[in-house]
Amino acid sequence: MAPPTPLLAVRGSEGLYMVNGPPSFTESTAFQRDSGKNCKAVAFSKDGSLFAWCNGQKVNVVNITRAELLHSFDLPKTVCLEFSPKNSVLATWQAYTTAKDGTAGVPNLQLHDLRTGKCLKSFIQKKMQNWCPCWADDESICARNVNNEVHFFENNDFNSIANKLHLQKVSDFVLSPGAQPTKVAVYVPGSKGAPSFVRLYQYPNFGGPQSALANKSFFKADKVTMLWNKKATAVLVVASTEVDKSGASYYGEQTLHYVAASGESAVVQLPKSGPIYDVAWSPNSAEFCAVYGFMPAKATVFNLKCEPVFDFGTGPRNAAYYSPQGHVLVLAGFGNLRGQMEVWDVRSYRLLAKPVASDSTYFAWCPDGEHMVTATCAPRLRVGNGYKVWHCTGRVLHAHEAPCQQELWQVCWQPFPDGAFPERAVRCPAPPRAAPSAEPQAYRPPALRHRPGPSAKLHEDEPPQNMKPQGGGGDKPMSKTALKNQRKHEAKKAAKQEAKADAHQGPAQDKPPESAQQNTVPAMTTGDPGLDKKIKNLKKKLKAIEQLKEQAAAGKQLEKNQVEKIQKEAALLKELEDLELGV
Repeated sequence: MAPPTPLLAVRGSEGLYMVNGPPSFTESTAFQRDSGKNCKAVAFSKDGSLFAWCNGQKVNVVNITRAELLHSFDLPKTVCLEFSPKNSVLATWQAYTTAKDGTAGVPNLQLHDLRTGKCLKSFIQKKMQNWCPCWADDESICARNVNNEVHFFENNDFNSIANKLHLQKVSDFVLSPGAQPTKVAVYVPGSKGAPSFVRLYQYPNFGGPQSALANKSFFKADKVTMLWNKKATAVLVVASTEVDKSGASYYGEQTLHYVAASGESAVVQLPKSGPIYDVAWSPNSAEFCAVYGFMPAKATVFNLKCEPVFDFGTGPRNAAYYSPQGHVLVLAGFGNLRGQMEVWDVRSYRLLAKPVASDSTYFAWCPDGEHMVTATCAPRLRVGNGYKVWHCTGRVLHAHEAPCQQELWQVCWQPFPDGAFPERAVRCPAPPRAAPSAEPQAYRPPALRHRPGPSAKLHEDEPPQNMKPQGGGGDKPMSKTALKNQRKHEAKKAAKQEAKADAHQGPAQDKPPESAQQNTVPAMTTGDPGLDKKIKNLKKKLKAIEQLKEQAAAGKQLEKNQVEKIQKEAALLKELEDLELGV
């Protein structure tokens, strides 16, 4: 049986429609185009069977597989939509407003039963941030953050609170994915000199700090991002401050922490200082990739011991995206970077392609793990809107540009359940022919254009390197001390080789050039000391000219008088020849 074809939903000023995925890219008949120009929000269900959107008049819910309208809710101001994991509930959020006399507004967060179409419960949710309740994957638990407490509901019964997790000033929480038992990670910001901390609990054991599965405290955190891995065995915590007091970074200061459900925790040591742009778990839950450091940024894959496994070197990048199957990793530089992408096969750590998606503001993997979409969307960029569908080997399979005066607001793939698309081996394409560089060149006056120019790069890019321990140590990883000693030894070895190369290069430069040797061997005397001295001086000048030519060939910038010396070489050779012929 052939695998299904994912749909691509496209929302913009032209309306809302769906495009069939590769290879056809035709408009889908499973969804009737909504030509309204006020489509504010769209959402697919987790399994991709349902689709909801608000067109400025109503919120509609359709079944994609049967192409039928299921429900229509009279909520014209809805700006956020979300399905529960098993398609039982649709959550909608409208901007919170108060009455003119200052009295409290009406509840703006509604939870709708998709079986009956009735509203299960309404809440007041003032902030758009973290507006949506969080469900466990089996919908046995649903949680909301309310006034520094996390309220838990069971089996979608929102009329009674089944459990509460009360910590002073709970700022954020994340439920673990996967099967029961459900775990919850909570973040409490520090105050009055006390550190911030992240704690992991197993529902419903909230008896205090002693009941926590793990606890990690740290300073320098105004906000955090918490990322569970797919197997719910560990959380990555990116702690950020809004201001870097050292003045080294405009983006504040970030640190990366690892917290395991078994109680272990560690600070992930990043070899290069600077911002942490992105962190992504591999779908295998055994590795994660971090993109960090001042530009050009480094990207490194770490294992669960927070040890580096593979270093991708440096480059213009600020994001990392694993394919759904986890066999391909894309490192990209979007936003204020030029859209350069690197596609890596993480099974063998080989580079598959280096495409460029200029001006992209969005990237997403297709559920098949073989294709990806990049888009330039408004309001981030209001010109050049459109999207491209790529093969993971770097080929553009389909491109759409928004017509003049039209905008593209959003594109998103139809999700599919895990296992719907098996992993496919990626065939590495033939290496592309070296194309002339399109990099902009600095202006150089015409008089200097014949000279070797200075290097255009401000920084030398570091090459990728495998960080796994080599040798006869088996599969046992090296300790941090052993790894540190190994790096010191390699650095000393490299320094010795460099010194040795310089030592060999020195005598080579002192050695007279071949043309000069031909002139000096065999040694000749004229019997006239004045003439001999003149010939000796000429040969000395020619030797110096040969050395200058070698330096210029190596890329060294020569001074004006040195260039003039080289230009006199022909005249000196002619004078030397005349003197020697006259002997």
